[in-house]
Amino acid sequence: MTESMSGTVNRAGGRQWLGLAVLVLPTVLVSMDMTVLNFALPHLSADLRPSATELLWIIDSYGFLLAGLLITMGTLGDRIGRRKLLMIGAVAFGAASVLAAYADSAEALIVARAALGIGGATLMPSTLSLIRNMFRDAAQRRTAIAIWTAGFSVGIALGPVLGGLLLESFWWGSVFLINVPVMILLVATGPFLLSEYRDPNPGRFDLLSALLSLAAVLPVVYGVKHVAQHGLGTLAVVTVAAGLAIGFLFVRRQRRLENPMIDVRLFAERAFTASMITSTLVIFSMVGVSLYIAQYLQLVLNIPPLEAGLWMLPAIALAAVGATMAAVLVQKIRPATVVCAGLLLTAAGFAVMTQAGPDSSLLLVLAGFAGMAAGMSSVQALSSDMIVAAAPPERAGAASALTETASELGGALGVAVLGSIGAAVYRTEIAETAPSGLSPETVAASRETLGAAVEAAGHLPTQVGDALTAAARVAFSDGMHVAAIVGVVLMLATTALAAALLRHIRPGDQAPPEENIEVYGGTADTEPPAFEDAGGGRRNTTHESLPSAIGSAPRVP
Repeated sequence: MTESMSGTVNRAGGRQWLGLAVLVLPTVLVSMDMTVLNFALPHLSADLRPSATELLWIIDSYGFLLAGLLITMGTLGDRIGRRKLLMIGAVAFGAASVLAAYADSAEALIVARAALGIGGATLMPSTLSLIRNMFRDAAQRRTAIAIWTAGFSVGIALGPVLGGLLLESFWWGSVFLINVPVMILLVATGPFLLSEYRDPNPGRFDLLSALLSLAAVLPVVYGVKHVAQHGLGTLAVVTVAAGLAIGFLFVRRQRRLENPMIDVRLFAERAFTASMITSTLVIFSMVGVSLYIAQYLQLVLNIPPLEAGLWMLPAIALAAVGATMAAVLVQKIRPATVVCAGLLLTAAGFAVMTQAGPDSSLLLVLAGFAGMAAGMSSVQALSSDMIVAAAPPERAGAASALTETASELGGALGVAVLGSIGAAVYRTEIAETAPSGLSPETVAASRETLGAAVEAAGHLPTQVGDALTAAARVAFSDGMHVAAIVGVVLMLATTALAAALLRHIRPGDQAPPEENIEVYGGTADTEPPAFEDAGGGRRNTTHESLPSAIGSAPRVP
């Protein structure tokens, strides 16, 4: 059936909020899987003995497939049903997690990680688009998306901590098995707590557009990752240029199709465009600068990895607070003001990081990271809300996929660009300040990374080794300072952009446009309307009894 919403928008009830809790769980896991592997790399390397190339693919295959398939999976969810795609993705993600945990070769682990990326690409846009349709009241929707954003941030922080705890008692595959019980819970409760939504008039699925989107995103992601790992070279330039050229063909095709995968006319909406740019740039800066923080804590301040991860948890808690507070404030204050405040808070966090050196207090670094995390999460929560609110409800999956793709590309670019800038500063300084008398091999190794310099120093006489370590720590800190300064400049420029493009939105604006979606499963608070059954007749769904904590759940056809 097609449900038209006009006038007063129904507010979500207990069933929708419990459904949100279920939707946040896969979001936490998908983001956690981006970082949880970092702690397991030494263990799986000793067990599987991958080559350097295989190790890179073990790390990157997940992110490549995740980023490349987000647009296709978001559009597919609009067509076949977002809950259905979520359930399929949960099964795939759980199965791939088991395969990864028990992989007996590097090749098998690469395939399993790629399968995890495919499953993750179905989960992320499905969760955000379901939230868009479950919470039709603008204020509730903002709060729900803020909670979803906080879950994503928590997952990124939990990855290293949980990975470190598991590896103290279990083998490296245990970091993947933590996904399985959550996926089982999602599959078991999803049909009862989540209604089905899909576009009633999706048109023909355009396979060529799906292939073009994949062929556009993958080379760009590969190219920027190549820059981060090997520096700017011909291969990186060619792959990025090829991806951009294919992206141009994709956009041109979308403009000509009657039922495109992505409605490019959305970019004519100022709020949509500003939110996309803001989201991409804040992720670019945050991921690029955060790259340095974990290394700084461990290699400059000499804090053990697990302890370093635990010290970062308070900042992540503030990120959750920032996201939810932004959703509350935007009811009384213009979104432009709240977004700009979040950007300025992020810039302030970056500015604090420019003061962190080898002799700095741990509290200084944690304060800077807390400002970055709280500011970023508030901006991301509101940007995600404005992106999905600007799109028609029947295209919520595609819009959700766009914001996720922008985040993936922004993160990859942040690592490549800011990582390369910091690395260049480090290499230049360490070459000038390293103690004299070192062998060419030691100098070459020390110029690669701070970790390599510390390791090389351990094989030198104490006085020389200490001098090399001190020089490397200063050089690394200076590289981090330059990256943080770039972050400050970008955040200030983004603040000006957001102030100009979002100033027309008043407090409480961005209510959902008129609905034109198929809803199977009804709602928790209203009698479900009729829909077409398989025989062409019309009937009403009826409610079945569930525990009072959940409320009434309708019979799913």
